[in-house]
Amino acid sequence: MTEKLVVIGNGMASGRALEHLFESAPGRYQVTVFSAEPRVNYNRILLSPVLSGEKTFDEIVTHPEAWYDQHEVTLVRGQTITTIDRTRKIVETADGVVAPYDKLLIATGSSPIMIPVPGKDLPGVIAYRDLDDVDRMLAAAEKGGRAVVIGGGLLGLEAAAGLKMRGMDVTVIHLAATLMERQLDPAAGYLLEQEMRRRGIDVVTRANTKAIHGDGHVQALELEDGTRIDCDLVVMAVGIRPHAALAKSAGLDVNRGVVVDDRMLTSDPDILAVGECVEHRGQCYGLVAPLYEMAKVVAATLSNAEAEYTGSVTSTKLKVTGVDLFSAGDFAEAKDREEIVFRDAARGVYKRIVLKDNKILGAVLYGETSDGGYFFDLLRQEADVAADRDTLIFGRSFAGGAPLDPTAAVAALPDSAEICGCNGVCKGAIVEAIGAKGVTDLDGVRAHTKASASCGSCTGLVEQVLALTLGDAFEAKAVTPMCTCTDLSHADVRRLIVVRRLKSIPALMQELEWKSSCGCARCRPALNYYMIATWPDEAADDYRSRFVNERVHANIQKDGTYSVVPRMWGGVTTAAELRAIADVADKFAIPTVKVTGGQRIDLLGVRKEDLPAVWADLNDAGMVSGHAYAKGVRTVKTCVGTDWCRFGTQDSTGLGVKLEKAMWGSWTPAKVKMAVSGCPRNCAEATCKDFGVICTDAGYELHFAGAAGLDIKGTEVLCRVKTEQEAIDHGIALLQLYREQGFYLERIYKWAKRVGMDEIRRRIAEDETGRTALVERFLHSQKLFQTDPWAERVAGHDAHEFAPLVTIPAMEAAE
Repeated sequence: MTEKLVVIGNGMASGRALEHLFESAPGRYQVTVFSAEPRVNYNRILLSPVLSGEKTFDEIVTHPEAWYDQHEVTLVRGQTITTIDRTRKIVETADGVVAPYDKLLIATGSSPIMIPVPGKDLPGVIAYRDLDDVDRMLAAAEKGGRAVVIGGGLLGLEAAAGLKMRGMDVTVIHLAATLMERQLDPAAGYLLEQEMRRRGIDVVTRANTKAIHGDGHVQALELEDGTRIDCDLVVMAVGIRPHAALAKSAGLDVNRGVVVDDRMLTSDPDILAVGECVEHRGQCYGLVAPLYEMAKVVAATLSNAEAEYTGSVTSTKLKVTGVDLFSAGDFAEAKDREEIVFRDAARGVYKRIVLKDNKILGAVLYGETSDGGYFFDLLRQEADVAADRDTLIFGRSFAGGAPLDPTAAVAALPDSAEICGCNGVCKGAIVEAIGAKGVTDLDGVRAHTKASASCGSCTGLVEQVLALTLGDAFEAKAVTPMCTCTDLSHADVRRLIVVRRLKSIPALMQELEWKSSCGCARCRPALNYYMIATWPDEAADDYRSRFVNERVHANIQKDGTYSVVPRMWGGVTTAAELRAIADVADKFAIPTVKVTGGQRIDLLGVRKEDLPAVWADLNDAGMVSGHAYAKGVRTVKTCVGTDWCRFGTQDSTGLGVKLEKAMWGSWTPAKVKMAVSGCPRNCAEATCKDFGVICTDAGYELHFAGAAGLDIKGTEVLCRVKTEQEAIDHGIALLQLYREQGFYLERIYKWAKRVGMDEIRRRIAEDETGRTALVERFLHSQKLFQTDPWAERVAGHDAHEFAPLVTIPAMEAAE
């Protein structure tokens, strides 16, 4: 008989416990999860990259809607449990929702500590614990000004770095003499402070907050020494305390946290607890690795399997891009301990290992942290390092006194060695996935174990495990640079443009240490696109970095003349437009006029010096560029649909015109072609386009990721919708997601293969909120760019303005 399991809390600990439970005892429990937040489960340790702009919320979702459906989990959102009735074995929310249980799992997490100073309740004073806090910080950052972060620990520094990246001036106030004093020794804390200052973040140590001032909103923070710091936002990141009030009110044993035994059982044998709310053997944990270790034991206990949690040794990493630090264990000074120290001032590297009886007690690494996992495993295993004493500080490469290749070093690790700290994945779990699941690459390891799926710092170790297990069958994916001007890939550059807020090509080339002075025909157009796509309000479109075809609004032909294609919305034209085209053909002696495959008219053989005047005349007739050369929406091919065809089911022509008018003029990574067919006979060939619509009696079938050029590929079905507006919104959202994720010159079908068809369906078809946000971002961009800038530029300008900076041969090679 299926038992009822109620889970209070929808965080990382409870989510991981349910994952293990569904693996070990599928179908045993009917699960109901109560979440105080109005959203699905997400990875809270990655909130800092969301704050800084390196990741979106969708990218840190741990369990999407489909996961709950797959495991038949009832997720009750936005409901806080206020009562646990142990006699009746029910829980009740503040709104009166009641749920019975056979087993109860408490995973209420922790609460941020708010310093009890005057002004702590003013608007503009916030904590940093969940996505709502991040949203509040982002809203404040949009207004600019100064933020004061109280607390120089992990969360405080991540908040400070994120707000700085978002454009705010930031001051960190810290009570201790050095930053992160619980995780770093004074030397490493000093180096970290210098790095924060280099990033433009003010740091005030040995500082105690006296009061927060403001009239209706925070305006200043006052320190005990009388210093006043004017500010618009105060973020308190001074620590957390277990959220155990609910358990205490239910009569469970509570000290600092909910007291549990080694099987994660509370004082009530039908109630378990996990995560930051827990106190085990007098210890409370606030890092993710111990929570995941607890989660395994929770699942085992609920499955009636044998398992014990005996406590955790923790390690620490800071999630701030470009800051490499690692610490683990106990590195306090004492007479019975010795230390090994390595410094490289020029590179900002500092390493310290604390030993006792030839065993590692603690390690602090700053500036070079690749051996953090190696030292951490030696610490946890209490390994004797006497034989490696002389070379220990240099890490695994010198283990045993002689250099070892990385695979050999990984081979020496036991299966219990932790590879991924974020998700608590050991070497053995990865090896098992490779053998049992047939995993052969990094993506497979991420899918089956979650190793390397969060911060990514363990990617190298995961690849070494793959290489060790698979041998010659494993080929690591090499990073492909954009061009010879840089060692960075397209993905690296897109990420760094966001992180470092780069908004011009000179700034980007300086900050990212480009190897050439001005770039080349391969990288300059890509850089220009990435910046205007990322910062539509701020980045200037450097049109001289565009290919010559885009710069002159015409396609270069083999004889050096150009072809000009006026836009015809959805392939529909008028007598006036046709007369204007004929007049231009006569006036400029254009030798060839041809109907294109995209249902437009192409004027071929236009001399370069005539281009400004040709476009001026076409503009006077109300015609804009058809962008037949653009990295953008080129055509929306249509059939006549219900207007004329006896088989038509919807107004395909009208929908095609609306799609084209909504999307034209927006730059994309590569060309985009669309089509709308009025019935399943598909006369407009919608099933080989980047985005296609097949009209049916019931509505619209949406397709994407087709190709009919060098590659021939039929489309994938995105979804089916009932209304014309839904079809338009889905198309816009697809285009915007492609704009934000695609690499330059990467067609939609290649992008879709890279990121995954199912992931695109989830973002566009299943996530209504996310789809709406994509549409809004696209429409905002369109307000700025939906003009015909070339048509405006050419009128009244001399032909020398069109001399290509990116040369024709270089353009052809890059294409």
